[in-house]
Amino acid sequence: METPVLKIVFIGCVEFSYKALECILSLRSQFPVEVVGVVTRRQSKFNADFASLDPLANVNGIPCFFASPNQDDEMAQWIARLKPDVIYCFGWSYLLPKSILNIPRLGVIGYHPAELPKNRGRHPLIWALALGLDHTASTFFFMDEGADSGDILHQEIVPISKRDYARDLYDRMIQIAMKQIPIFTQQLIDGTYRRIPQDHSRANYWRKRSSKDGEIDWRMSAGTIYNLVRAMSRPYPGAHIRTESGDVRIWRCEVIAETTPLEYKNMEPGKVLRVSHEGIDVKCGEGIIRLTEHEFSVLPKEGEYL
Repeated sequence: METPVLKIVFIGCVEFSYKALECILSLRSQFPVEVVGVVTRRQSKFNADFASLDPLANVNGIPCFFASPNQDDEMAQWIARLKPDVIYCFGWSYLLPKSILNIPRLGVIGYHPAELPKNRGRHPLIWALALGLDHTASTFFFMDEGADSGDILHQEIVPISKRDYARDLYDRMIQIAMKQIPIFTQQLIDGTYRRIPQDHSRANYWRKRSSKDGEIDWRMSAGTIYNLVRAMSRPYPGAHIRTESGDVRIWRCEVIAETTPLEYKNMEPGKVLRVSHEGIDVKCGEGIIRLTEHEFSVLPKEGEYL
């Protein structure tokens, strides 16, 4: 008896979404799957890594719905007409209403790059790096009306190196997730998937970051500033320092000293200690940081304060 085709509606609007949709479309030669519709956005002021899925849907002849705020009813009606077996919602920073969650017989599969049930909420890659975590996870789960609170479908631990910047971790997440997608897609097709309930008592929620969260305060330790810079680096907006002429983006740096050398103990945080072809050395609340990639139009001078 021939296995029925798994009909998928795909929702997303970031670079990760684009890669995931490419992965699913590549499975058509191996698995009985069909992407019957794509929901995306034309633009986003919210997502620094925004990517519309329209070009990919168009070249593959897939119907596409461009979602806008307050269009949940229209979106639900459009998806319902397609009669999907499952919805994949990867890279969509908005909760889906019950009217959409209840459409597919297998449910809606979401994605969160964190070790659920821990670290639910906003900006998981940024917070993981900013907090100096040594690992996170790539987690696919069944969406419910809560935020990242549904049963886990598939999870892989992802190590974080002290040398990783946001782009490194983002790319590693993509690589690992692209290996997970074929595994759980096959399980959904043959009915061997498992739903692992989350232990809600272990959950915490990361809040939405603001511009102030990306501001370097020189009273921070060198290690904390280093973590902030790598967390906010591309594809994100960049950490910044405030100057009289405006914000200056800092893209890369390195810790010169974790603790403050004796000769600099009496110097205030933010003082420029040295400017060279290697970078700008700055005294921190504890330790010394070297700014190696930045957007200073005019370099500060030794002895000045940032």
